[in-house]
Amino acid sequence: MKINETLRNKVLEAIRVEPLLYTAKIEVAANEGIVTLSGTVDTYVKKRAAEYVAGKVPGVCAVAEKIKVKFAADATKTDEALASDILTAMQFSPDIIKDNINVLVEDGWITLDGKVNWIAQKEEVERVIQHISGVKMITNNISIRSEREDDVEKAAIENALLRNWAIDDQQIEVFVLGNEVTLIGKVHSIYQSNTAERIAWNAAGVCNVHNKLIIEYADY
Repeated sequence: MKINETLRNKVLEAIRVEPLLYTAKIEVAANEGIVTLSGTVDTYVKKRAAEYVAGKVPGVCAVAEKIKVKFAADATKTDEALASDILTAMQFSPDIIKDNINVLVEDGWITLDGKVNWIAQKEEVERVIQHISGVKMITNNISIRSEREDDVEKAAIENALLRNWAIDDQQIEVFVLGNEVTLIGKVHSIYQSNTAERIAWNAAGVCNVHNKLIIEYADY
């Protein structure tokens, strides 16, 4: 279908102009808003970058990411060595309380567990370790525990959505129940959906965000 080919070409172009992915060999397929990425890269950061870039393209409703990380022979690392590097990196980050985080390493696949007070702290753990050589995949299961016991302010989230240029806030409804937030409505890309969710997470007191936003499939 022409629509699928148009979307595929848009994603390929977005990947092509991303400096980090300039030499990456990534293949793209598109089918009714679902984009599948395949191929190989030499770092986990490039794998995540491809997923992020594809998700920003309007009309992409979902990304099936099948890119494999393949290291050079001299870049392989044992799980023990990788775990040691991860713990060291976390130790030198002032925003991470290492004792609150559990790290499991299995064949280069990193699983993170534990509890932090803010979404930014959860993301910081992943940001710090994703550049370490030997990382093939990261599963971030860290949960948020708020230090505030009062309810989340709905208006604060709505105003933050209103200020963000990337989001059409008129199509997003915010519902608050205690420390949980639910987002309902329509957006035009995965990037907008993720941005709205992050804005909700950043509100003081939030322990959980239910993202029920629907991504509209663009009819080119």
